[in-house]
Amino acid sequence: MNFNFSSEQQALIEAATQFARSEIAPFAAEWDEKHFFPVDTLRKAAEIGFAAMYVKPEFGGSGLSRLDAVLVFEAFAKACPSLTAYLSVHNMVAWVIDTYGSASLRKKFIPALASMDLLASYCLTEPNAGSDAASLKTTAIKDGDHYVINGAKAFISGASVANVYAVMVRTGEEGPKGISCVLVEKDTPGLSFGKLERKMGWHNQPTTMVFFENCRVPINNRLGEEGEGFKIALSGLNGGRINIAACSLGGAGACLEIATQYVQERKQFQQAIANFQHTQFTLANMAIQLEAARLMVYRAAHALDEKNPQAPMYCAMAKKFATDEGFQIVNQALQLHGGYGYLKDYPIERYFRDLRVNQILEGTNEIMQMIIARQLLS
Repeated sequence: MNFNFSSEQQALIEAATQFARSEIAPFAAEWDEKHFFPVDTLRKAAEIGFAAMYVKPEFGGSGLSRLDAVLVFEAFAKACPSLTAYLSVHNMVAWVIDTYGSASLRKKFIPALASMDLLASYCLTEPNAGSDAASLKTTAIKDGDHYVINGAKAFISGASVANVYAVMVRTGEEGPKGISCVLVEKDTPGLSFGKLERKMGWHNQPTTMVFFENCRVPINNRLGEEGEGFKIALSGLNGGRINIAACSLGGAGACLEIATQYVQERKQFQQAIANFQHTQFTLANMAIQLEAARLMVYRAAHALDEKNPQAPMYCAMAKKFATDEGFQIVNQALQLHGGYGYLKDYPIERYFRDLRVNQILEGTNEIMQMIIARQLLS
């Protein structure tokens, strides 16, 4: 095992950190307050290769490893976990198209996704198909050389703004084997969007329902073969889980740094509260939690890069542990700030709101435990 980053990875971390500090951190609180989706900032990130990170270079991808991508997401999330989470979704869709799409689909979409001239969304969850994703009801019926899609998707990040949607649809029997994946472009007749969801966090990216009413999509827009959609969805989610875990690492790391600085400045009982043993132990435990979570996420990313057959289990472990521990670190940082941590004048409450959802999306942490247990008992 080698715990040292290569010179290329160190340069990548430096570039991502510098971009986050200059282009994201100074504006994140305002974006959150105004519910503003900073597409121009995302396109600036794309200019330095962060929109199709683990996509092959043939059509404009950066050709990075999953571990490389995790390092970028962690650095970005220190500034803003919410915007970073959308960037994760976009990267996931780009990878799915690059991995399972035909040459013509890759040529059509990858260059524009890599530049973020096109934004992408991922459509799996439905109002009545959340954790039980294989029970999805959105249908795609063949009509000549088109599919006619009817149904609805829920909690879709980027929806209403994104230009291309990777949609899991039912083309066959009930259960996972009847699911396929098709690309739907925003201007397709029959595609519409619900109201903007009013969320606890993630204010600077839009989230809506997506509706399909007799929406005609060319069969050539299908990724992979009919019936492979659920496999495609799960393969995308393996990477999505470590990406969202990295978002928790970044947010938690930022809050640990903020809290460490604050307790040295805040005085009670005629001394800095950093002098109290309880404060010191709290900080120590936060650092332990963060380092343990970071190692698990890096391990899972390495397993995915190496095509380890146990990679799905490692991804599930990392996702559960990092998002649980990351949220607890932020919660402890808020507690160390006392009443000030509860105010919007301080950044902790924004991280608190933005990190909580990571324990739910990309598969709830309860589903992560099911994946792990299934592997152990197989």
